[in-house]
Amino acid sequence: NRKYEALLLSVVVVIAEICTYPHCPTDEYQCTGNAETDFPALCALLNVKDIPAVIAKFPASSPCLTLELESKDRARSMKVSGWRVNEQIFRVLEKMLPSMNQLQSLGFWQAGLTDRMVVALMNTIPLCSSLRVVALEGNVLPQQGYHLLLSEDSVLTHLSLRNNRIGVEGARLIGSALSTARSANKNLLSLNLAFNRICDAGAALIAQGLRLNRTLLFLSLCNNQVGDAGAAQLAAVLREFALTHDEIVERRKLLLKRVQAVRVAVSFTELTLITKCSEYKNIILNDGADLTVLREQAELVDPANPLLHPSVDPRDGQVFMSGNTTLVSLNLAGQQLWCIYLCFSGKSKHKIKVKFIYIAHLKPQLLTKVLYI
Repeated sequence: NRKYEALLLSVVVVIAEICTYPHCPTDEYQCTGNAETDFPALCALLNVKDIPAVIAKFPASSPCLTLELESKDRARSMKVSGWRVNEQIFRVLEKMLPSMNQLQSLGFWQAGLTDRMVVALMNTIPLCSSLRVVALEGNVLPQQGYHLLLSEDSVLTHLSLRNNRIGVEGARLIGSALSTARSANKNLLSLNLAFNRICDAGAALIAQGLRLNRTLLFLSLCNNQVGDAGAAQLAAVLREFALTHDEIVERRKLLLKRVQAVRVAVSFTELTLITKCSEYKNIILNDGADLTVLREQAELVDPANPLLHPSVDPRDGQVFMSGNTTLVSLNLAGQQLWCIYLCFSGKSKHKIKVKFIYIAHLKPQLLTKVLYI
């Protein structure tokens, strides 16, 4: 019948296509299982002009430093992987690192670092002219001193702290290092906190650090213990929020310093026009304040401080400011989230009910791109 005729016709077409398929030079090659032999042989059969080299490395039977070279005798990255660094070895590294002026990346994976070593590393990093990427992974610190690497004056731009058993206390310290009402990290662009023990309370503390941080672009909290409450705290700082009492007090101090800066600028201008003199150490303002002291204080006011942003809006007995619009990627994969509230624009709210949510490449100003649900 017609059904069998159609089936027979399709089989004939497939057979014809197989018979007319061009012969491949590698069809008859018998692979040996040895990549060093098979890879160049197969590439040669296909007339590949520039065949990539195959470099075989045996697992290190003894501790070794892994270096990626920038030039013949200059290392671009250094990694200590899978062996315990004792005090003597760390002193050697501490002495050697500042002289490696092309070193950009430093990694310690399951190296058994101690709190004292991290403190020493914090003091050594500023002496390394090019070092901007550090990974401390699988190094459990009893005092949870990881925040020392992202202090206000840290020069690091990328920091990975995966698999360090970071809990609530560690999250609190990291959140405070990201920002408080009085200080904020201004260099760190990406922070990886995956595979730790950060729960809802820890996520809330990190969210506090995101309130006034306007530098961090990428944050990963995947495979922790963050639930709905922690995710809601993270979402809350990405939309408009009310300032706390401490933040309001600090804002008033900054506004006062800004006013003083204007007064100092005007006073110095007048004095320059009148006296043509550059020595102002003993000049006193009408209210008895030392002009030089006020000038030094005024110079400390950061015009980019979010507390001074024009969007800060006092209303209804509170002071509101726009949320963190700097963060562009937030990874919450590997959590069990049943519902999360996200603000898409203005005051509108959308409720997303999912069991597992993976938020990636998030744009906080719109919050419209939720991927891998």
